[in-house]
Amino acid sequence: MTILLVLLIIGTAGAVAFALIRGLHAFANLRPADVDEAGLPKSLTVQNKMMFARVKWQAITIALITILVLVAGSQ
Repeated sequence: MTILLVLLIIGTAGAVAFALIRGLHAFANLRPADVDEAGLPKSLTVQNKMMFARVKWQAITIALITILVLVAGSQ
């Protein structure tokens, strides 16, 4: 059980890093002239989606770490 939790934590931490890097890439490539139907820059939409994805994956990672600590403490 502990090994599975550690592997899940590594996977979700990787997802956090991926969302962070993709959001930073969208931020670095901001082109105000490239807009969508609502008049917002397309990279701004990607930045926003990646920020929420990063927060989601961070919450999942923290929950898994908490479960790991509880499981390891009970052994």
